[in-house]
Amino acid sequence: MILTVTMNPSVDISYPIQEFKLDDVNRVDNVNKTAGGKGLNVARVVKQMGEDVLATGVLGGTIGDYIVQELMKSDIQNNFLKINQESRNCIAILHDGKQTEILESGPTLSLEDGAAFLEKYDELLTGVSIVVISGSLPKGLDTGFYQGMVEMGREIGIPVIVDTSGESLRQVLLQNVKPYVIKPNITELSQLLGIEVEQSISSLKQVLTNEWFHGIEWVVVSMGGDGAFVKHGTDYYRVTIPSIDVVNPVGSGDATVAGLACALKQKQSVPDVLKIAMTTGMLNTMESGTGYIDRAKFSQFFELVEVTKID
Repeated sequence: MILTVTMNPSVDISYPIQEFKLDDVNRVDNVNKTAGGKGLNVARVVKQMGEDVLATGVLGGTIGDYIVQELMKSDIQNNFLKINQESRNCIAILHDGKQTEILESGPTLSLEDGAAFLEKYDELLTGVSIVVISGSLPKGLDTGFYQGMVEMGREIGIPVIVDTSGESLRQVLLQNVKPYVIKPNITELSQLLGIEVEQSISSLKQVLTNEWFHGIEWVVVSMGGDGAFVKHGTDYYRVTIPSIDVVNPVGSGDATVAGLACALKQKQSVPDVLKIAMTTGMLNTMESGTGYIDRAKFSQFFELVEVTKID
């Protein structure tokens, strides 16, 4: 069982409007609403890959109820901490070839809420083999909250994948107990280290020697359409992917994480772990929905991913 954690889930609402008019009425015929949040995107792809998955996090109110209903429709098991606050909506207005987003910040959690979730998380750890922690923290929680979750998992030998950024990621990396996998992109690496990271093999090899990354088994640096650069133990790999027709790139990083989690759970070889991860990421970009893949296309695109070990 793979456990996915989404601490600040949302209902993602998409309004396609051909000509968006400011300070006027805009009517929408087709509205798309999905259970949103990076961890929930991961959960959907894990499920589509045929692995058992359990979604957890914090939610509340009628929006929280809707999120649970949507997960149940996808046959995704879930066990959230319920709070007496309303979860958030995240709105995307698709207009004139552009996307304007209105993102609610969501509830503010108390210290008691945080402690209650960690108690639930500790119970859930007994029945899973790998954990994926994705996305941002809700207001009210300390930036070191994820680090505590990493330590709880690693204490009982469960690999923990962390896909976050900013101060939450920095706090995770500053401690002695490290996650099993992180998946930053070039921009996130640059922000983290306070330098301009170049997208070259020599630059990335040098950056990943930083002591912050010591003790992390897998550092997967996402490079978008250019694939990825990967540090596994003391080895380095360059992963390249074919050119594809991109329909919707949103959530492709989450789909990549889902592929990583599935492959690691299955104890695949290093090349196959990376090929599976890149394939799920690619397949997500080829679908209009976020966190969805066409499993029938998996074998075709898996064969097109190339993994090269770098000396």
